[in-house]
Amino acid sequence: AVEKLINRQISLRAVPEFTVTSTTLNAGQTLGLDQMSGILGVPGGKDRSPQLSWSGAPAETQGYAVTIYDPDAPTGSGFWHWAVATLAVDVTELPEGSGDDQGSGLPAGVIQYRNDAGSARFLGAAPPPNHPAHRYFINVHALDTADLRVPGDAPPALLGFNLFGHTIARAQMIVMAGGH
Repeated sequence: AVEKLINRQISLRAVPEFTVTSTTLNAGQTLGLDQMSGILGVPGGKDRSPQLSWSGAPAETQGYAVTIYDPDAPTGSGFWHWAVATLAVDVTELPEGSGDDQGSGLPAGVIQYRNDAGSARFLGAAPPPNHPAHRYFINVHALDTADLRVPGDAPPALLGFNLFGHTIARAQMIVMAGGH
């Protein structure tokens, strides 16, 4: 059963790739306490969104969206930790901590959607105790539109549905966290 959980894939339309990097995270590595969730009870968790930078998106890109999703959460539908959209085409970086309650590090006009705990902010990882390691898919979506027309009070799954048809390229980083 553990092997089946670890190997489960998420359903994203195949598109060309570009590059996402981070000064706070490394692909395949385990999350530190800054990106773990004190809100959800992880001792020392800080719920700080990671620094992200991206490059190499197609010239026809009109805007971006960033999502962080855990497909391994024991919910039957995974868990959305962060979702932001209406990032202008000239935005290629989000500073660490920009996904706080005020979205203080986000550019003007960006929509920060509610995570699956119901708050419009980044929510750190919090796999259940003794649960197998979870994967956190950090995706930067290059879009064929500047505005997906998904209202700010919509759930991130609706954003994901609209991303499916408007993503022309994707940059992805996968990080891990085990039960606390």
